[in-house]
Amino acid sequence: MKKIRNPKWSRDELILALDLYFKLGPNNSSATHPAVEELSETLNSLPIHPGASRVDKFRNANGVYMKMCNFLRFDPSYSGSGLKGGGKLEEEIWDEFASNIGLLAETAEIIKSKAGSVSPPVSEEDEKEEKVDEFPEGRVITKLHIRRERSSTLIKKKKEKVLSDTGALKCEACNFDFKDTYGSDGEGYIECHHNKPLSELKSTQKTKLEDLAVLCANCHRIIHRSRPWKTVAELKAVISPSIKFELQQ
Repeated sequence: MKKIRNPKWSRDELILALDLYFKLGPNNSSATHPAVEELSETLNSLPIHPGASRVDKFRNANGVYMKMCNFLRFDPSYSGSGLKGGGKLEEEIWDEFASNIGLLAETAEIIKSKAGSVSPPVSEEDEKEEKVDEFPEGRVITKLHIRRERSSTLIKKKKEKVLSDTGALKCEACNFDFKDTYGSDGEGYIECHHNKPLSELKSTQKTKLEDLAVLCANCHRIIHRSRPWKTVAELKAVISPSIKFELQQ
């Protein structure tokens, strides 16, 4: 019989583990450390993995401590070798955040503070779907960001502003116009993108229309795939000149 294992660690979970790794230091943590036990409780409360996918000892203190020890193999300040296990995602998280501890701490705090605002996946299929185009900051922040981008009131106001200013709903990166290509079926259609997800989540102020960009579905998805995200101007600069020419015909 195939042994049932707990789900692999997500970006969110690894970010929280790495944050604690740096806060405690490589020589001061243990499976019985209160902060490690507290992180174990936090991981068990995150709305990331459906309950049915969790088995005995899911993210217990010992497992959390071992995962933190996996980071030792990347730490140039550690004289030992650390645990050899783990996966490639741990190395990606280390490369993205180890040189910017401030950003790591901010991201970890946002994940913990916003987790209660996100619904957990109800099945393993839902969990797989949520991993598509996951942001560098993890699934919790991804969900919140997308929820804001789909705010019908905000989208309506942004579209009205763009139409008033330019007379058309064209992608700010590639200049694609759904109405020009699809006729009446494309009229009024465009996606909205929040330019600064982290600062937006930290802010207590309402989103301003200038914080948004209107993008076609392709450009929007490409921006979300980039790590770190490209600005709309940066994406516009890398679009092939031949494609720009074709789109403008």
